[in-house]
This record gives sequence, C-alpha cells and structure tokens, in this order.
Amino acid sequence: MPRLQPVDPSQATGKTKALLEGVGKALGVIPNMMRTMAKAPPVLEGYLALSGALGKGRLPAKLREQIALSVAEQNDCEYCLAAHSLLGGNAGLGADEIIAARRGDSSDARSRAGLHFARTVLVARGGVADADVAQVRAAGFDDGEINEIVAHVALNVLTNYLNRVAETEIDFPKVAALAPVTAL
Repeated sequence: MPRLQPVDPSQATGKTKALLEGVGKALGVIPNMMRTMAKAPPVLEGYLALSGALGKGRLPAKLREQIALSVAEQNDCEYCLAAHSLLGGNAGLGADEIIAARRGDSSDARSRAGLHFARTVLVARGGVADADVAQVRAAGFDDGEINEIVAHVALNVLTNYLNRVAETEIDFPKVAALAPVTAL
C-alpha cells in the first residue's frame, strides 16, 4: 500500500482535474506516479512542463530513456525501472540495451559517454571534474546537450525520490533485479 495516496481522477476538481485529464488524453492512461504527484498540483505541473520541454530537446529518445534507466537503477527506484523499461522498449531499445543502460553502459560509444557523464553527475551530485566535461565533449556532446543530460538526471531524481518516498504502486510490467556484476 502506498505511503502517499494517489488522487482518484473521478474525485479530482479544479487544477488537479485539468492536469489529470490532460495526462489521460496524452497517454491514454493516468499512471499512479502522476496521480500521486497530483496531490500537489504544482509538482505535477512542474514535472509535466520539464518533461515536455526536455522531450523537445536534442537528445534522442533512446538516450533519454537510457539515462532514466541508469538513474533509476542507481537510485533503486522500482517504479521508474518498470516504467522506463517499457518506455525504453517503445523508444527502440532492445532488452539487452535496457539491461546495459541500467548498468550505465551502451554498445554505442556516444551513448556510453552520455550515460557515463549522467551517472557521474548523479553520483557526484553535480560536482563533476573538468576531465568529465572534456570527456563528454570529446564524444560529441555540445554545451546544450550537456545541459540536457544534467536536466534529465534532475528530472529522474525527482521521480525516483517521489516514488520511493510514496511507495507508489507499480502499474507497469515489473522488472527483475539485476544480477550483481562480478569481476573476472
């Protein structure tokens, strides 16, 4: 049972009702995460605005989903792992690519560099070194794309933390825990 109760869309009024109706029209469903966010309409509104803006950015959908998967794995957010495993598949990631992304890796060198930088931003809480920025630039990311990577990390930290605090009921196909990586 969730710690923070989601809004029942049929009982919503005012701004909350309008936001949830917009989500329902856009997605065809209203995920439990958004119903939970709707308890504080500014949280849902802010999430939707940032998510929508970043969706129009220059990072490809696959990389956006890889970042979401990597951040969710690092933050141990089962809800977001389930959601982004499905969304990642919809964005064209295969099952092996989803597992690799959860580990912060990719077979594509540019994506790998973007994921490595995203993970460094997350773990270092933004305190990256000059060498980290140089490395992601060397992989072909410009300053605007670097900004987008940082923003995607921040957006996913918001959703990870909210879902962990709320213990949001997972309404996506659940994913199995990853086996630990062992050294050779």
